[in-house]
Amino acid sequence: MAQMVIYAGVDVSKDWLDIALWPKRLTLQVSYDAMGLRELLAWLRHHNVVRVGLESSGNYERELMDALGEQSIEVIRFNAQRVRMFAKAMGRLAKNDQVDAHVIARLTAIGADEPATERRRDLEPLIEHLHMRSQYKEWITACDSRLEHTHDKALRRNIERQRAAFAEKIAVLDRKLASLIAEHEDWRRLEQRLRGVPGVGPVLAQTLIALLPELGSLSRRAIAALVGVAPFDDDSGNRRGERHIKGGRFDVRSVLYMAALVAIRRNPKIAAFAARLSGKKPKVIITACMRKLLVMLNAMVRDATDWQAKPAMA
Repeated sequence: MAQMVIYAGVDVSKDWLDIALWPKRLTLQVSYDAMGLRELLAWLRHHNVVRVGLESSGNYERELMDALGEQSIEVIRFNAQRVRMFAKAMGRLAKNDQVDAHVIARLTAIGADEPATERRRDLEPLIEHLHMRSQYKEWITACDSRLEHTHDKALRRNIERQRAAFAEKIAVLDRKLASLIAEHEDWRRLEQRLRGVPGVGPVLAQTLIALLPELGSLSRRAIAALVGVAPFDDDSGNRRGERHIKGGRFDVRSVLYMAALVAIRRNPKIAAFAARLSGKKPKVIITACMRKLLVMLNAMVRDATDWQAKPAMA
């Protein structure tokens, strides 16, 4: 008789871990500390769990992933939106930690053929600095918004001082990010290759290195879908609906958007591509250019080639 394959789903919170098994209907709750992790690992080994699924939880899941990895237990990390959509498809309208753990366990079983999530500890300092930079940019945008509606001179000076302080913080982070890239020879070479493309600046290059390590290892369609710049059909019968992008990695997409705006003006290939789309909605054009730029960079990394404005002569 074939042995039953057991999967586990874990709902991660700051203080607790809720675990459910599938197809077994067993559950466990442990504290999220060293003692709780030991109890969890022993319980998973006892039930011969082959893979654990969990939901992205603002990096609270990192310690759990490390503990599972040390025990050679495969881990797959799901996007929170995907988990909720799967729960609704199952008819699970209620939401609590135990329900979420059951949903994740079943999703883990269905996604058994998906590659396990790799923990790239070497990228974490780069990721943390990029996220902090993004936060400062949001605060600067908030300052700009307040300045538009503030007329009191004293208040305006205070807001402007805050904005200047945030801008200086970004300058410090930019120097640190450059230093982190320079410390790794492979990152340095990759950044140099990416920045050789007109429209690609240091922020996009660093973002791709940190937040899109799959660059160069996936097909053009897969990399576009992963970032969230691939249009999906919306057809039914004879109706042909508009194509829209869905999901993906927002942090990568937001930086790619700004780079595409620059590339439309400065990159001859992207500019020519945008010109061919003349007449379409602006959002359609910019999204198509984002996808074109991403696919171009993906091919360059895959083939280990540098930017060429024109095809090489035979």
